Amino acid sequence: MIHHLVLLKCKADVNQSQIDEMFDQLNALVGVIPGLLSCKGGNNNSPEGISHGYTHAFVMQFENADARDNYLPHPAHKKVQPIIHALLVEGSDSALALDF
Repeated sequence: MIHHLVLLKCKADVNQSQIDEMFDQLNALVGVIPGLLSCKGGNNNSPEGISHGYTHAFVMQFENADARDNYLPHPAHKKVQPIIHALLVEGSDSALALDF
């Protein structure tokens, strides 16, 4: 199993309905993209104070690395990317992805 973790730095003026829409669109990929088993995400609520400006995150579970690799260029994934990018602050560190 592969876990795909994405951390996001959203703009300060993004409202909760925009965030909800982004997560709804991501969750809708389950059942559409072969091998994508689940998607969960939400707002950072950690009391540790070490989020380094990352405000939101989501994690996807894939059956295997091949399923994850097929997700990346999948047309349904490509449709959601602009929705996510529109919410992010400017800069190269506005999103961080790690797979394990």
